[in-house]
Amino acid sequence: MDILQKLTEEFHLKPFQVENAVGLIDDGNTIPFIARYRKEATGSLDDQVLRELFDRLGYLRNLEKRKEEITGSIEEQGMLTEELAAAISAAQTLAEAEDIYRPYRPKRKTRASVARAKGLQPLADLIMAQKNGVIPLDEAAAYISEENELPAAEDALQGALDIIAEDISDDAGLRKRLRACLYRSGRLTTKAADPDADSVYTMYYDFSEQVNRIPGHRVLAIDRGEREGFLKAVVEANKEEAVGIILKEVITADNACSEAVRSAAEDSYDRLIFPSLEREIRSQLTENADEQAIKVFSLNLRQLLMQPPVKGSVTLGLDPAYRTGCKIAVVDDTGKVLDTTVVYPTPPQRKLEEAADKLTELIDKYGVTTIAIGNGTASRESEAFVADLIKRQKHPISYMIVSEAGASVYSASKLAAAEFPEYDVSLRSAVSIARRLQDPLAELVKIDPKAIGVGQYQHDMPQKRLDEALGGVVESCVNAVGVDLNTASAPLLSRVAGINAGVAKNILAYREENGAFHDRKQLLKVPKLGKKAFEQCAGFLRIPGAENLLDNTGVHPESYHACRGLLDECGYDKSAADFSALRERVEAVGVSALAEKLGVGEPTLNDIINELVKPGRDPRDELPKPLLRSDVLELSDLKKGMELKGTVRNAVDFGVFVDIGVHEDGLVHISQICDRYIKHPLDAVKVGDIVTVWVLDVDEKRKRISLTMKRPKELDKQ
Repeated sequence: MDILQKLTEEFHLKPFQVENAVGLIDDGNTIPFIARYRKEATGSLDDQVLRELFDRLGYLRNLEKRKEEITGSIEEQGMLTEELAAAISAAQTLAEAEDIYRPYRPKRKTRASVARAKGLQPLADLIMAQKNGVIPLDEAAAYISEENELPAAEDALQGALDIIAEDISDDAGLRKRLRACLYRSGRLTTKAADPDADSVYTMYYDFSEQVNRIPGHRVLAIDRGEREGFLKAVVEANKEEAVGIILKEVITADNACSEAVRSAAEDSYDRLIFPSLEREIRSQLTENADEQAIKVFSLNLRQLLMQPPVKGSVTLGLDPAYRTGCKIAVVDDTGKVLDTTVVYPTPPQRKLEEAADKLTELIDKYGVTTIAIGNGTASRESEAFVADLIKRQKHPISYMIVSEAGASVYSASKLAAAEFPEYDVSLRSAVSIARRLQDPLAELVKIDPKAIGVGQYQHDMPQKRLDEALGGVVESCVNAVGVDLNTASAPLLSRVAGINAGVAKNILAYREENGAFHDRKQLLKVPKLGKKAFEQCAGFLRIPGAENLLDNTGVHPESYHACRGLLDECGYDKSAADFSALRERVEAVGVSALAEKLGVGEPTLNDIINELVKPGRDPRDELPKPLLRSDVLELSDLKKGMELKGTVRNAVDFGVFVDIGVHEDGLVHISQICDRYIKHPLDAVKVGDIVTVWVLDVDEKRKRISLTMKRPKELDKQ
């Protein structure tokens, strides 16, 4: 297999793009570095395509390695033919390669292997030839042997049929056709293990859906229901159709031998083929569902991490609780902790006035402009308290409910203990909640992505694959935004291209010992940060206030010379600090001509121009700002048809959950997202979007809110 050619065809790319991308990956370059600083080589492939290319490259290389192993094993057995070698070479998937290898794989003891050991292969071959006039039972009589434990002709015949059944099962081409048949017409059917048991899986107590149509979220739900003992699931197939495919392949006559072969074929399907393919199909359904869930999780995580920061805001973080009180932390606009306390506005104490006075004092003392409230236990009461508190203040204050997902994990971690040794676990949570509002990315990178709470069935996923995918998302987001070299935490630095956890700690140690970095080149003095690591990371690290303006941009040090040449060509002197007119000056000269003169590609030149026009640009600033509130709704306030603004908190296969200012998020089913057909909610909305919704139904007892994003038709008549 020509892997580069196959990748070119599958990704619909030009040969040079694939060849150069693979070469750069093999040379040890990181995906963010290739995507940002090697655009000329790859034809400006973005990091998402590069990661998919990298994953597929790994699969195809593993496939080629496995095919070599299979070929070598069969050759050692002295059974390799040109046709067999060609079939192995042509296999497009691991499943196809394993099907070809199946007859040659060392087997455990089987009925067929026992029959072969008793010398029944010639009888099986004779029956399989299906010659007229041959009576299988008569021929089997010749194999009666006390020594071989074949006391009767029937025993010998059964052994021969066992051999035929296994040979049919081992036919790679036949298995491929049967697999396709089962995918096409098979159904995944579930029943209740105990029909009287109450569980969240009741909809699957008597359920059936076509294998090739069942959505991933239902597969994962059924898998979990089986593991928890509530469900029993099987693949049901059209046996007549499947056996017909086998018989068409193996029946060559109409005689006694043919009837024996027919019997062996049915046995092969029932005993060997179907159980094997059922396991394979269930495994494939789960694998596909896992990949879909990981993809959705990754997209949700990207949107969450890239939420716009609430900049320039002194923020009060409130970690709600009942008995132990609400933990409070005030942080300045850089995230530095200014003050902490505990108040008791919630039951059982309900010291509302005392809590209001204490928080008002903090608000006035530090100029608090936003309040971040965790969405955990007692969030409902805390939000009502804050909404009332805001009405009493002299200057405008807004609040936002912030997801606490993973905050407790972080607060109890060694990292949090090292960062805030003077605070207990609960106060660290309040700090984290405040910082999540100010800069979601910088705070959330400290937490295991699986704990952030924007996926579905994340704990059921193959953890290695999930970690790889989510790690790639975090790395992509961190490098897209850039990192302040002088303020970044070790977890944030470790997500920068080319920097691992050990080097991140060394950067912090260097910073503590030598003070703030004032030049990117100082990174080369950091222990274990060599030239290759510097090449990968330098462009993503920012030094605000650096003597060299370029050190606070996404311009890579390798392009500094070209950057200076660009400014000279466009008439800027060394003292220039405002480059807002740079784009117009470049266009007057000509982008192509300038790029050629400076010895860089046009994509690199355009990136340099964008960085100089807006140095230190944060791509998150261009996104819609978070929806901040100043009042609160109760569940009982909601009425059918009510129009509300909300924030999309999570997207799953069957819909999106929207925060409308009530403690419980409302569900917009996929059918209620838009008027056009969509395969997935993410085709229309994403996490963090501010959307207009209308209330469809409120179930106060079950605390469920049904919403629609389709404007009710009756409103158009008004």
